[in-house]
Amino acid sequence: MKNKDICESTPWDGLHEECGVFGMYDFDGKDVASSIYYGLFALQHRGQESCGIAVSDTAGPKGRVISHRDMGLVNEVFTSEKLESMKGDIGVGHVRYSTAGSSSRENAQPLVLNYVKGTLALAHNGNLINAKELRENLEYTGAIFQTTIDSEVIAYYIARERLNSQTAEEAVRRACERLKGAYALVVASPRKLIGARDPFGFKPLCIGKRDNSYIITSETCALETIGAEFVRDVLPGEVVTITPENGICSDTSMCLPKEREARCIFEYIYFARPDSHLDGVSVYASRILAGRFLAKDSPVDADLVVGVPESGNAAAQGYSLESGIPYGTAFVKNSYVGRTFIKPKQSSRESSVQVKLNVLKESVAGKRVIMIDDSIVRGTTSDRIVRMLRDAGATEVHVRISSPPFLWPCYFGTDIPAREQLIAYNRTVDEICKVIGADSLGYLRIERLEELAEGLPICKGCFNGNYPMEPPKEDIRGEYFDKEKDLERRITTRR
Repeated sequence: MKNKDICESTPWDGLHEECGVFGMYDFDGKDVASSIYYGLFALQHRGQESCGIAVSDTAGPKGRVISHRDMGLVNEVFTSEKLESMKGDIGVGHVRYSTAGSSSRENAQPLVLNYVKGTLALAHNGNLINAKELRENLEYTGAIFQTTIDSEVIAYYIARERLNSQTAEEAVRRACERLKGAYALVVASPRKLIGARDPFGFKPLCIGKRDNSYIITSETCALETIGAEFVRDVLPGEVVTITPENGICSDTSMCLPKEREARCIFEYIYFARPDSHLDGVSVYASRILAGRFLAKDSPVDADLVVGVPESGNAAAQGYSLESGIPYGTAFVKNSYVGRTFIKPKQSSRESSVQVKLNVLKESVAGKRVIMIDDSIVRGTTSDRIVRMLRDAGATEVHVRISSPPFLWPCYFGTDIPAREQLIAYNRTVDEICKVIGADSLGYLRIERLEELAEGLPICKGCFNGNYPMEPPKEDIRGEYFDKEKDLERRITTRR
């Protein structure tokens, strides 16, 4: 593949994560739909393709669930009238970015299942590596699927296990024992709110409390948005059940030895909001530290340090603090470019990147600039942003990346594509530097990653190919990873 192909084949070179989940149970019987809405609003960065809410009234008819889901952002899908009509004191919500299964209304969550034991509303964040096998097993026993997502596979297995389990939480645990891969689940049964996290802890999940209601959600920032207090994180491998009678009950029978856990390091580098804490670690502090490490390990003389919004900003501040080089703002982001953004035609002079970002010429003209970004996937965005800085008058552009080079795909919910599509595959750092047109390029050293998570065990599979579990023998991540039309379509919001 020629350098030109790397820089022009795809419209937007950014990472995306699958989903955000939010569940709530108000023991006083108050409606929760509005609070779930604001919780999802705080998690919007985790997915901009679709969203949904499902609620039920624990004092009303058993099995009656009111749900609404659709394509779009949270404030596009829900109106005040719609929320007002959703009466119920227990419910779950979901925002989605698809990494497996097509982008369609049918694949929006939460999923609602009606079965012989009652109802289940389920929201899932993650990606299963044995979803194809599990799905085929269900189909051969008569299951009919309405979606193409692995979340429906999980919901079916929970429903089936419930037939032979004394409680809903036991059914959730028994279903999870069949799953291989990454998952953070929130399940609402008629009288219980249940959360489950995979044994490796790939995806974050935490518990919060506000007055006499409890919340299970992906990030602590969603708790703060609705005025709830953080209670604790859900442990990797733990199933928690929340009821008025017993409060929080825990089942840790699936937990692994701590050294085998494998959190996704990109939650700290990129995915999570900087004001969140994941497993006790500040995301903002992690990004500041990444910048400091870059300044120590890849120093360069310059006049200004800038970050690519938003996840590059904190790392740029860290680089500035460590190096003493002034931190500044070089980019103005168009905050109104969202899911409906249409890629400019090839014949048009507008660039996808330039529509989303503008350069402050007064800030960079005549200066040697250090540009901090969180990652380089295919090289598309980095090439164009470097060119934008030069066009604005920067005399030098030095790129520093707050993660190591991507060398392997991810199978656990991050859309890192096949190896041959990665710019770092079969290229040296100097060769990548030439491709993106920078004066110098430096990556975060892989040995630094554990320090970003304060020593917590992490997954580094996308950097070194050493996955915490045996990867699938075929790429099961869905059409998004092998069809050019989907690469062209995926112009979602870069934070």
